[in-house]
Amino acid sequence: MEFFCYHRDRAGSAALRTELVEDHWSYMDGYAAELIARGPTFEAGAEVPSGSVHVVDLPGPAAARAFAFDEPNYQAGVYRDVLLRRWRNLLGRTMWEFPGGRSGGNRYLVLGLGPSHDGMHGAHVTDGTVPVPDALPPGADPGDLIAFGPLLSDDGTTWIGTAALVRAADRDAAPGVLAPVRYADVEVHDWEFGGRR
Repeated sequence: MEFFCYHRDRAGSAALRTELVEDHWSYMDGYAAELIARGPTFEAGAEVPSGSVHVVDLPGPAAARAFAFDEPNYQAGVYRDVLLRRWRNLLGRTMWEFPGGRSGGNRYLVLGLGPSHDGMHGAHVTDGTVPVPDALPPGADPGDLIAFGPLLSDDGTTWIGTAALVRAADRDAAPGVLAPVRYADVEVHDWEFGGRR
């Protein structure tokens, strides 16, 4: 089962995050075989991290909660909150298999939260829910997608948003990866490939 985990940093926790970097990396080393993508986010134009993304393949929700809440930065109070959701890997690859490599171009985390009941282009809604997407949006360029998939309810049957790691010209262009779906809220965060340096 694939899960998307986004730990958002607490204000003023940068020094503690730096102090715990080796503990964090060692913890993630234990999940090396399960990680699909990882890396820090940043506010626009800032160099101080604002959060951490981890996309991971685990046996189930209990294992995902343990992964998210046993993480050393979470335990020490670096993070203010955690977004943890089932996710579906529509690209079928890890970030390390992204043809564009670790660097070059601008990279972003794009979160589309609360899709409208219009859903995806051409979706037919009969019971008030939006069907879970099983393909990339029309016109999406897989060459710019590092990771892409729907955020799902705990039982995996209800679509509640989309999480994407994308290479784009700039922050204004990055949300284009979500088209043609309309969302209640869209977040864009600067992002970079994670792991030991």
